[in-house]
Amino acid sequence: MEIYYLIVLFVFGTIFGSFFAVVGTRIPNGESIVSPPSHCTECGHQLKFYELIPILSYLLQGGKCRVCKTKLSIKYLLYELATGILFSLCYLSFGYSLDLLIALTFVSIIMIILISDIEYYIIPDEVLAFGSILLLVEIASIYGLKAAFYHLIGGILAFVLMFLVKKMGDFLFKKESMGGGDIKLLFVIGLVIGFRMSIVTIFLSSFIGLPISLFVLYRKKTNIIPYGPFLGIAAIILYLLHIDFIKLLSILVA
Repeated sequence: MEIYYLIVLFVFGTIFGSFFAVVGTRIPNGESIVSPPSHCTECGHQLKFYELIPILSYLLQGGKCRVCKTKLSIKYLLYELATGILFSLCYLSFGYSLDLLIALTFVSIIMIILISDIEYYIIPDEVLAFGSILLLVEIASIYGLKAAFYHLIGGILAFVLMFLVKKMGDFLFKKESMGGGDIKLLFVIGLVIGFRMSIVTIFLSSFIGLPISLFVLYRKKTNIIPYGPFLGIAAIILYLLHIDFIKLLSILVA
């Protein structure tokens, strides 16, 4: 039964990952997520249902448009694969429970933000606002209004912390050190994992992001590196591994 749930969640994850790619690339451009239907951006060919099967369609078509043969970016396959894997990991972490619903919602929000930030260096306010409201409703429904209030306070404190970090960075570097979307993203992260673990998220995201940023700077010769994906990845790691602040301190002190 465990294998069955893992497979089902992986399949659903790849389907949602395909949709998240649409959301993450259209919303920053002010486009509708439902119209026009999925199509080749080069020749305008409207994709048939069998060309929209996550992962398989890309592999069977050799990573090219079936009509104009334009090479498709492998990033979209990776987005689908990553979402499928994360959905399965959510089940491994929380099992078949109500907590799984919160985990899947949180991972979904992070994936959309990751895609949008990678593609356009934008973290859409619409995604953050809708995601925050949805998470609060789920938390209140599962744990009660009192718990939702404490989670909200955690999000606000995380937001304030990130705002202060940005102001310090702006002062030290004499220019904007991070975008406003990163600050708002930490509100969502704090909403789910709490204020104290949001502090750990900032440090872990920097640790993850440093070698990747150096590699990108070397290869692309650019100084623009989206920080949102690193925050999201760090938060997901801490969340799915059930690492709490007290446990982390005990590990570091031991």
